[in-house]
Amino acid sequence: MTEDNQSLTTEFILIGFTDHPELKTLLFQVFFTIYLITMVGNLGLVALIVTEHRLHTSMYIFLGNLALMDSCCSCAITPKILQNLFSKDRMISLHECMAQFYFLCLAETTDCFLLAAMAYDRYVAICKPLQYHTMMSKKLCIQMTTGAYIAGNIHPMIEVGLLFRLNFCKSHQINHFLCDVLPLYRLSCVDPYINELMIFIFAGSVLVFTITTVIISYLFILFTIFKMKSKEGKGKALSTCASHFLSVSIFYGSLLFMYVRPNSVNDEDKDIPVAIFYTLVIPLLNPFIYSLRNKEVINAMKKIMKNL
Repeated sequence: MTEDNQSLTTEFILIGFTDHPELKTLLFQVFFTIYLITMVGNLGLVALIVTEHRLHTSMYIFLGNLALMDSCCSCAITPKILQNLFSKDRMISLHECMAQFYFLCLAETTDCFLLAAMAYDRYVAICKPLQYHTMMSKKLCIQMTTGAYIAGNIHPMIEVGLLFRLNFCKSHQINHFLCDVLPLYRLSCVDPYINELMIFIFAGSVLVFTITTVIISYLFILFTIFKMKSKEGKGKALSTCASHFLSVSIFYGSLLFMYVRPNSVNDEDKDIPVAIFYTLVIPLLNPFIYSLRNKEVINAMKKIMKNL
């Protein structure tokens, strides 16, 4: 083993995008536009929910926190992408790398629990409408939101702590545009089996619990909708759930494909396209998914526009 390979890596080079100058300019414009729209859309939605008293219900509290986490995800990833597109070295230190992964994992984990909470909220609203205000009290809403943030912080703390047990001496080039666990495992000269086992246990537990909550909630919702005699009632109930179900399907689908697909640690060809989708595209789409077909949000926006 050469001297370079024996020395431990404390800095990495992110080589996830092209070196072609013309494509770099185009990618910068695309990612900057996505970043700008994402931040305006999500933070605007948060501001709208905070200022409009009619939106101070559990569903919109969950939605506001989801938008906040989407902003956190975008802030953790996109500025470094924009910097590296025109940076000569494209370097990121080990601690910057760990911090980036921490906030990415925080956003993803918290989103999982918030989406599960939103599914339960829709279940109560459609299946038990007369008990909605009792079952979805402000106290329970705060507890569920707080629990999402606690779980969202515990999971990345464990993952980042385990990453520090690895020594990176194989290479200092990460074939990605961000610091994610899978490309880091490939660079480790220490067997990452324990890390892979722990991420399987913790990430798997988060996904199983939250996906099960979503599936059970929507099964009860569908049974209730099928029992409705009124077509208008069925249409209203389906419209209420459509935005959330679409967001859940896109989010969980991309996460499962990224981390649970067979041989995901060694298969790096699909990392970048899938990562672009769940780190950049989903935070961009969520404000529009939840706003464009939501009459309460649209009415609140119209009210604010009239007062300007």
